[in-house]
Amino acid sequence: MTLLKKNSFLPAIPQFFDDFFTRDVYDWGFQNNSSTNTTLPTVNIVENHDAFTVEMAAPGMEKKDFHIELNNEILTISSHREDRNELKEGDRYARREFSYQSFARSFHLPKSVVDDSKINARYENGVLRVSIPKKEEAKTLPPRRIAIG
Repeated sequence: MTLLKKNSFLPAIPQFFDDFFTRDVYDWGFQNNSSTNTTLPTVNIVENHDAFTVEMAAPGMEKKDFHIELNNEILTISSHREDRNELKEGDRYARREFSYQSFARSFHLPKSVVDDSKINARYENGVLRVSIPKKEEAKTLPPRRIAIG
């Protein structure tokens, strides 16, 4: 485990290389903070024998709020949601913490590993799941016994 100074702007070198392939393409250490001091949706990336699954926590959104695009080897999940004022006439906020802002998260998908023609997505219970199947040649082969001749 690598510890960082509280006010350090530069990641520790080992952590930088550990995270190089697991970070968003355009995220260089700002984690999930946005310029408006709100947080961006967090993701889990699950890998199994057949596919990768990107799970994005985005409660309170609807399917129509998302835009998913694959451009060359970059998968971008974005959302643009207008701030809806749903107060009744005469009401005002005493405190307002709900924040639905626009965001974009991008991930590199090497063509040698993923079958981009079969990517699909679904949104339910506040979680967007993007399933990214692996190419047959990229799947891990089970161990096999080799006979000694």
